[in-house]
Parts: sequence; structure tokens; C-alpha cells
Amino acid sequence: MNMKQWLQAEYLPIPLIALMALTRFHHFGDALHLPDASLAVFFFAGFYHKKAFFVFLLLLAGLIDYVAIANGTSSWCVSPAYVFLIPTYGAMWLAGRYCLKFKALNTTELAMSIGLMALATSVAFLISNGSFYLLSGRYPDLSWAQYTARVAQYYPLYVSSAMIYGLVGYLIIKLLKAIPGAQIAHKEV
Repeated sequence: MNMKQWLQAEYLPIPLIALMALTRFHHFGDALHLPDASLAVFFFAGFYHKKAFFVFLLLLAGLIDYVAIANGTSSWCVSPAYVFLIPTYGAMWLAGRYCLKFKALNTTELAMSIGLMALATSVAFLISNGSFYLLSGRYPDLSWAQYTARVAQYYPLYVSSAMIYGLVGYLIIKLLKAIPGAQIAHKEV
């Protein structure tokens, strides 16, 4: 099976679904839990050619959040801004779709893919964080200075978690490409 076939295989979503299910319950992670991998999951879901998978992951994220809250996880982040997770995850998914064109994953393409993932993660942060502070009703008198301080507090963890998962994902893809028989000949792409 070559890389193109692997990326389009019916079983590709299974590791992404499992990763989301295993990490979404504890968004920032702690000593016992991994940080939420949802951003990276949506990014790599963009590699999969079935657009219905995006909708499925959105529904799965909502279901996981519902189950987590029903079992004692704080519902602090669930507000009118929750609907803005759709464009947040859409930014990641679209970046993944765009990065699918980088099939060789040589040093230049890998750097471009990682750069685009970092850019998409920053856009996702602006959408989710900005909508939460504007629409949640939890911070009616938040000044720009206070907002900037909160961005400085949460942005590095938000981006670094997604990027670590993304780098591990690309490492796995590179390893799969290195396996004889999994490589794509240039003319096949």
C-alpha cells in the first residue's frame, strides 16, 4: 500500500477518533492526563478525503464534552461561544486539506506543513479564545490589557499542545513512508 492509498484508507480515521476520545476529557492535561489533541486531530482529518468525517468529528467532540460534563468535568467553557468551535476546527481541517498537497514531505514541504499547522493553530486560538471572551458573558468588563494578559497565559499551551501532536503525527507519516512498499513513486502522485 503506498502513502496515497494509506491516507485514503478506510481505517485512517480510527487512530484520530481514538486520540480525540482519549484526550478530550482534560483539555489542558495534568500529571495523569494528556492535553487535548482535538486541534491536531482535525488537522490530520483534513488528509482524509471524506468531508463527512469533519462533521462526524464535530459531533464526536460535542458528545465527548457532554459525557465529560455529565461525569463531573467543569462546564465553564460551554457558553454561547461554543458554536465557534466549528470554525475553530474548520481552520485546522482546511489547513490539513491544504497540506495534503505536500506528498513528498521533504525538508521544505515538511517545514511548510508545520508552519501552516502553526498558523492554523494561531487562527484557531483567535477564533475560539476571542469568541469565548466576547460571547460567553463571563467577562463583560474585560479590558484589552486583561485580555492580552490572558492570551499570554493560554496561547503558548494551546499552540504547543497542538504542535507536539502535529510533530508526532508527521513523524509517524515519515516513518510509514520510509517502510519499503509504503513509499509513493513520484509519478504516482
